[in-house]
Amino acid sequence: MSGAPAVAALDWGTTRLRAWLLDGTGQVLAERRGDDGLITARGKGFANVLEGHLAAMGAPEGLPVIICGMAGSRQGWIEAPYVTVPAPIGAILGEAARIEGERRDIRIVPGLAQRLADAPDVMRGEETQLAGAGLPAKGRHLVCMPGTHSKWVAVEDGTVAGFGTWPTGELFSVLATHSILKHSLGEHPAPVAADNPFFRQWCSQALGEGGDVTSKLFAIRAAGLLQDLKSDEAAACLSGLLIGGEIASAKRRYGVSEAPVVLIASGALASLYGAALGLAGLAFRIVDADEAVRAGLVEAARENGMIARTGVAR
Repeated sequence: MSGAPAVAALDWGTTRLRAWLLDGTGQVLAERRGDDGLITARGKGFANVLEGHLAAMGAPEGLPVIICGMAGSRQGWIEAPYVTVPAPIGAILGEAARIEGERRDIRIVPGLAQRLADAPDVMRGEETQLAGAGLPAKGRHLVCMPGTHSKWVAVEDGTVAGFGTWPTGELFSVLATHSILKHSLGEHPAPVAADNPFFRQWCSQALGEGGDVTSKLFAIRAAGLLQDLKSDEAAACLSGLLIGGEIASAKRRYGVSEAPVVLIASGALASLYGAALGLAGLAFRIVDADEAVRAGLVEAARENGMIARTGVAR
């Protein structure tokens, strides 16, 4: 049996929000999802949006709240500071920023900053997924977190050593709606399946040529004009090309680890990236993204003293 509510946990993105009411052991008592991301919350007020979701889940007065994601960005509720890598994952979670002036204890997990002169990079939200992925405490591990801005993270002995961003999802959207390829993919690009032969062929080409993507983009348009490539096939070609290019690039940067790539993903992205990693000859294991971010938020609540490690609320 689940216990009483101990903490509310939120993954607060740019357009979407996921909220969970959790007991002291991290078990889910209630859940909410909605289009109340940063863009909407800036108009409605972050506190108003939060309290509305908490009330709908039956959260008691004074229940502490732990948040990750874009609510902690410069355009968010407050700007939670970045932790500079390399940094131990546990130390990252323990530096959550508190929102002052609220009747609840509300804290936002910091993002990560890579301050290399030739490779500056940042992330928000993915660090919490990383913490909840169950990575072994020892050894070198390469983590792939696909999405609008895919992140690849090198973790060594529990420390984030470095990371990189590939805006694969955003590139697909921009190319599909604002480039010549919009005439090939149509107004609403069709969903792509991992077993689609066009996806696999174009992914394999990108992998085989080391991620050379730009020289192949116009070929999708040309194939529609010369080879009767259909719109759904064109979408599969573009998806395969971009994902294959991402993996080839990341493989060049980080090399091949003895341990399988940890793929933190759900749904269609998990299938597509799993197929692409297989085509690249990389072993991998999948961690569900929803479960990872929730587990990471629970760990963040523990690191910040909001719930005790014994499972008893403080």
